[in-house]
Amino acid sequence: MKILVLNSGSSSVKYQLIEMDGEKVIGKGIVERIGSEDAIVRYERAGMEEKRDTRPVPDHAAAIDAVLATLLDRETGVIADKSEIAGVGHRVVHGGESFASSVRIDQEVVFSIQEVAAFAPLHNPHNLAGIEVCMELLPDTPQVAVFDTAFHQTMPARSYLYALPYRFYRDLGVRRYGFHGTSHLYVSQRAAAILGRPYAELKIITCHLGNGASVTAVQEGQSVDTSMGFTPLEGLVMGTRCGDIDPALVLYVMRVEGLLPPEMDDLLNQQSGMLGLTELSYDMRDIEAAAAEGNEQCELALDIYAQRIKKYIGAYAAEMNGVDAIVFTGGVGEKSDVVRRRVCRDMEYLGVVFDEEANVENSPAHKGEPSTPHLSVGPTKVLVIPTNEELVIARDTCEILCREE
Repeated sequence: MKILVLNSGSSSVKYQLIEMDGEKVIGKGIVERIGSEDAIVRYERAGMEEKRDTRPVPDHAAAIDAVLATLLDRETGVIADKSEIAGVGHRVVHGGESFASSVRIDQEVVFSIQEVAAFAPLHNPHNLAGIEVCMELLPDTPQVAVFDTAFHQTMPARSYLYALPYRFYRDLGVRRYGFHGTSHLYVSQRAAAILGRPYAELKIITCHLGNGASVTAVQEGQSVDTSMGFTPLEGLVMGTRCGDIDPALVLYVMRVEGLLPPEMDDLLNQQSGMLGLTELSYDMRDIEAAAAEGNEQCELALDIYAQRIKKYIGAYAAEMNGVDAIVFTGGVGEKSDVVRRRVCRDMEYLGVVFDEEANVENSPAHKGEPSTPHLSVGPTKVLVIPTNEELVIARDTCEILCREE
């Protein structure tokens, strides 16, 4: 069974075609700069160098049409007919409270995704665009929605409710939703497999660190708390997002600077975080290099970044009455030995005995594959696990289709 996984963004469509027998990626790529005359269509398959083409791609319909044409190409494609695609799995950022698991898409599901689009205006409309295009281009192919928020629907009310008048939750759906759910699910399950212990018996803290970043407490196989909230702005310091701040500060800055709500939104989401602290870059590689050369502002920013992660780890360990494993994933979590070192030092009280040699082995500068994902020789294990959200989407799609047969 071949499953096409699509992640439709505002100006890009990422895709993978996965053969579920063996869970092998047989073709993948991305269409970038949608809406321009010089959009970039990239494609790669096993045993072949990446193919790159520049062409006009006016909208998502043209982008997904280009994806299908690439997969069907007689010389470099991997399928002979569109009917070989058994199903399409779509990443959808926000499912609100309507979806606690992945679902087969019909018009009612489309309507529900539209209803919560106000909660994720930068993501859901574009996710929906991809769904609607596929329903038109592949009318006989089942479509499945996999939600970033679904994994966190197991959180208890004490974790997801804000201390606001209750009517805001009852009438407007204002609550903590959490994001990166497919990533937190995948790496927590992989952690249990690596440790050789039942998933339902473990207390795991997963740290998805990239330009967007979040920490999740996974207890007995369920998300019980997570750092992102009503939107992906809350929680950790991120690439360009501020994370946790005093909400009164927002009102103060708006008043003093004379900012309108859209301008304040841009400041919090696009001008803050590591970019705002360093006044240099949001890219962790640039910041680490500058800190190593003596840039004190970048050094301080790294300390702030790591301290916030450490604080959440401590809070979630207290909330779960212990922790068996801490997992690092995402672009920064997987590649930055500097961040992992700063987060995990002075955590012996929590059972973390950090293995610096293993940490360096798990850095891109190290030649060869790491000998182990383990970074702690203490009772609390620290693991580096590459995430695979596309595989989670493909598995869920496959499971739903098999269930319907």
